Amino acid sequence: MKTNNTIQAAIDLTAGALGGTACVLVGQPFDTAKVKMQTFPNLYKGLIDCGVKTYKQMGFRGFYKGTGPALLANISENSVLFMSYGFCQRIVRNVSGLEKNAHLSNLHNATAGSIAAAFASLALCPTELVKCRLQAMHEMKLSGKIIEGQNTVWSVVKNILHTDGPLGLYHGLTSTLLREVPGYFFFFGGYELGRSFFTKSGETKDELGVLPLMISGGFGGISLWLVVFPVDCVKSRIQVLSMTGKQAGFMKTFASILRNEGIFALYSGLKPTLIRAFPANGALFVAYEYSRKMMMQQFED
Repeated sequence: MKTNNTIQAAIDLTAGALGGTACVLVGQPFDTAKVKMQTFPNLYKGLIDCGVKTYKQMGFRGFYKGTGPALLANISENSVLFMSYGFCQRIVRNVSGLEKNAHLSNLHNATAGSIAAAFASLALCPTELVKCRLQAMHEMKLSGKIIEGQNTVWSVVKNILHTDGPLGLYHGLTSTLLREVPGYFFFFGGYELGRSFFTKSGETKDELGVLPLMISGGFGGISLWLVVFPVDCVKSRIQVLSMTGKQAGFMKTFASILRNEGIFALYSGLKPTLIRAFPANGALFVAYEYSRKMMMQQFED
């Protein structure tokens, strides 16, 4: 690779941003259903019921509430994630005593992804906070928890800053870290395992076509959510309900859900999440891999 570390980081950042954009455009309606069902499990009997009620109450645009901050969240998260991923791969090589360009195992890549996720969490938390609040604003008014909601990104941000100051943008940061760090171990591990499965003898992972990349990305996404979904449920509760005042921390919120609603409440919204995970994360990795390959080729030439 002729490019230096700075150019490589810029390529990874740009490719990650394009991947994040593709992920949101494909999966936003299912993400909206997930947040609604996680935060207000008693209002919906299931995914179909949530979809029908959302459409009746808010129309088709109701499925795309929070798309602006969702794009910002995914672009910022995946930009930092994939840029950090390349950096963390170099750290893993050094710690493991491998040469600079040595091939990393699936376990090595999973570890690098897990470390990178800690950096991505700092970029993700504020934007995901705004997204979740916008997605669940209708239910907050319907349940009487708030009298008047904010319907724009700026009004939500202004309310957070007015009520809690700049640190208020990091409501749910602990939950985000607890989700991202272990989750992305399985995310990148599942993705690399999928790519290994499709790579024939004598070929490299970089030669895989669109379909194997989509399936591998989908497998990585499903692996992530099956492992960390209860943590994500707690995070959504904290971020949405914090607009009514200070919320308990992760452990107290987790214990409260278990005590008052039972363990299955922690899995409300799992179905739309798993349905979304396959096409959305497949699109993410296809956009990332192909744009990255194209940019690297330009610098090689």
